[in-house]
Amino acid sequence: MTTAALEPRAGRRCHNMLNSLHATHYFSPDLGRELGAVGITDPRAVNFAVRAAALGPVGAGAVTAAFYNYKYELVARHVPTVWETAAPGQVLAARARAVDATLRRLLGEEALASAEMAEAARLALRAAEACSREARPLYAAHADLPVPEEPHLAYWHAATLLREHRGDGHLAVLMSAGLDGLEAVVTHTATGKGMTPKWVSTTRGWSRKDWEAATDRLRGRGLLAASGDLTEQGVALRREIEHETDRLDRAPYEHLGPQGVARLTELGGAFAHAALVAGAFPADLIGKGDA
Repeated sequence: MTTAALEPRAGRRCHNMLNSLHATHYFSPDLGRELGAVGITDPRAVNFAVRAAALGPVGAGAVTAAFYNYKYELVARHVPTVWETAAPGQVLAARARAVDATLRRLLGEEALASAEMAEAARLALRAAEACSREARPLYAAHADLPVPEEPHLAYWHAATLLREHRGDGHLAVLMSAGLDGLEAVVTHTATGKGMTPKWVSTTRGWSRKDWEAATDRLRGRGLLAASGDLTEQGVALRREIEHETDRLDRAPYEHLGPQGVARLTELGGAFAHAALVAGAFPADLIGKGDA
């Protein structure tokens, strides 16, 4: 019997649905409350702590390398001193409480206890079985964490594994394309699908001067037009970056198979849509905005 081939963008579509739900906790008031309870109150320190905690009490250099598109000087303001306030284990426990509260608030108790949530967790965890640790530090660190017992937390955990697996591979592709962290963000924003410059500055620490310098470099390479839009060459580069990222991230979705991927995309899309409707994200988060 011949096994049906996975459609080229199927993994990307599935990842996008899972990543949407994973990302809700970064914008959740529950996260600020739970991290505040362990002494971490600065929103940017919260962001660094919750995503890097699985790595252990690492320094600013390791966090900047793993995150790729944050300004080192911003990271160094908060890392490694954040670990003096709360150890990584405390941060991970606080994050788990925040994720639990966030999903209950956005999706409701009925969805969390549903057969669909349990099925989504099983499918996502099965896909994650085929992820690889090599050259993927954020994925590998999270893969060492235990799988939560409750289905909605297991689903979020699996979504995190798949998100960081793809993300680590994506960074390798960006480096190969010759884009530094900020240049990668500028070109992504220029597609209309990335964060607005306001949110990049707020969360990543880049100034207007930094943004303009990156823009000038990209124009010099023929990737950005004077208008700030991508040129044909820039569009082609971003397309190739996504295709190569898909290639490096294909194994989990091939392991799950076309039917499993389609079902997980359907289930993940329903949960992501419910979270979006419930106001999970700021209205001005995505778009070209004003540089």
